Amino acid sequence: MDLSVDGARVYAATGGRSFDPDLPVIVFLHGAGLDHTVWALPARYFAHRDRSVLAVDLPGHGRSEGAPLTSIEAMADWVVRLLDEAALETAALVGHSMGALVALDCAGRHGGRVRAAALMGAAPKMPVHPDLLAAAEADDPLAFELMTSWGFGPSGHYGGARLPGAWMMGGGERLLQRVRPGVLHADLAACNAYQGAMEAAAKVACPLLMIMGTHDKMTPARAGTKLVAAVDGARQVTIPACGHMMLAEKPDESLDALRTIL
Repeated sequence: MDLSVDGARVYAATGGRSFDPDLPVIVFLHGAGLDHTVWALPARYFAHRDRSVLAVDLPGHGRSEGAPLTSIEAMADWVVRLLDEAALETAALVGHSMGALVALDCAGRHGGRVRAAALMGAAPKMPVHPDLLAAAEADDPLAFELMTSWGFGPSGHYGGARLPGAWMMGGGERLLQRVRPGVLHADLAACNAYQGAMEAAAKVACPLLMIMGTHDKMTPARAGTKLVAAVDGARQVTIPACGHMMLAEKPDESLDALRTIL
């Protein structure tokens, strides 16, 4: 499905079903350097169970046009304009990593537009290692290697994909290799600079779920619990033996967690 936001074409996958704005809508927001394809399983699952789905490519990512947005706040404001273009009063937001910060900021500053939020792999601060930032700025493939090495937990490093012959680390690198020059650095710099998570969390009034992996090196679970504590009534699900790339490492467990709020 194509939309137009700020005069640029935006692509959103709809989970294999026609988009129906009269159904409860879920907007999926991907992480740094990624695109809508990371949401293939949950998008299709909910689209076939009386929900409408928009798994978007953020500006400059995947099939969407435009330049990448350079701050988490700008991305959150963009989500509101996306809802306006789709003629939606409210939607549930699901975000992973950078997308989780976007969902949190949107729920905190635009609360009337967000009916529920699920944050996967998030923390109050998401500093990015200087070596990774430098490699991304230089469009050096080392950035892809560092992200997959730090992002995947044991199942990604040592095998464990349910599909025979699948290689999660290689698949992760290949997905990142599709990113346009400059986009990954813009995303990582936005995560690195964002300081508003706790302030946004204090303003969240909708139901919120935090999904964390026990072996997440990029956003450790102990940091994620601080966000849970800051949101009244928030819940958390911790996935055992799982790193930051939970959608690839533990797809069924991730889906089961999302079902508790969506």
